[in-house]
Amino acid sequence: MQGGKGWSIDDIGWDRFDPGLVDSDLLQVIKAAAMVERNAADYTLYLARVFRDDPAFVAALEQWRADEIRHGDCLGRYAQLADPDFDFAARFKRFTDGYRIPVHAEASVRGSTTGELLARCIVETGTSSFYSAIRDRSREPVLRDLCHRIAGDEFRHYKLFYGAMRDAQARDRLPLWRRALVAVGRIRESDDDELAYAWHAANDPDGLAYDRERCNAAYATRAYGVYGQVHAERAAGMVVKAVGLDPQGWLGRRARDFAWVKMRQRAKAPPPL
Repeated sequence: MQGGKGWSIDDIGWDRFDPGLVDSDLLQVIKAAAMVERNAADYTLYLARVFRDDPAFVAALEQWRADEIRHGDCLGRYAQLADPDFDFAARFKRFTDGYRIPVHAEASVRGSTTGELLARCIVETGTSSFYSAIRDRSREPVLRDLCHRIAGDEFRHYKLFYGAMRDAQARDRLPLWRRALVAVGRIRESDDDELAYAWHAANDPDGLAYDRERCNAAYATRAYGVYGQVHAERAAGMVVKAVGLDPQGWLGRRARDFAWVKMRQRAKAPPPL
C-alpha cells in the first residue's frame, strides 16, 4: 500500500476487490464518507475569501481541493463496486440538495484566521484518524489501500493547516483559552447535520424522512466503532498540539484518556429505532 500525494483513481488496484470481505457496516460508513469528502471541496470557495490576502496559501488550497474531490470520487466508486445498486451520483445530488455548506462569508466564522485554521486542523485530525481506523479494521484489500492513501493525504492536510496556523498565530496572538474554545466547538460540530444528513442521503431508502437524531445515532455507532485505542489517542494528541499544548504533558495524557472513553461511549450508543 502506498501513501503520498500524486496518486489518482487509476492507481487503485480495483481488480483486487474481494466481495467476500466486505463489511456491511463499514460499507454504510464509506457511503456517507463519500458524500462528505466530495462536498468538502466547496469549502475552498469560503477559505479563498477568508484568505484572499494570502495568494500563496489560496494556491495551496487548490491541491487540497483536488485531494478532497479525488477522495470522494474514489470512495463513491468503491461503494458502487461493493454495492452495484448504489448510485453515487444520484445519492450525492440528494445530499447536496438537502445540505449546503455556508461558503459565502467574507470573514472567518471562527472570529480570526488562527481560529479558522485551528478548526481545519481539528477536521483533518478527525479524517486522518478515521481512515487509518477503517484501514486497520477492514480485511478487504481495496478498501485498505484506498483508506491508507486517504489517511496519508489527510495527515498532510493537517500539516498544511497547522503550519499556516502557526504563522497566523504570530499575528493574531489568540490566547490559549480562545484556541481551546475553538477546538471544543469544532469537535462538537461533529454532531451537526452534515454527517447525519450524509448518512441519510447515502443509506436511507427513498421516501424515508430525514431524522437527525436517528441518522446521527446510526452513523456514530458504526463510525466510532471502528476506532481502536491507538487511533483515538493519536487524534487527541494532534488536537492538543494544534491548540498549543504539549501532547506528552499532563493535559495531553488526560485528553488521550478522555478521547478513548468518549469514543467507546459513542460507539455504544443505543441503536436507532
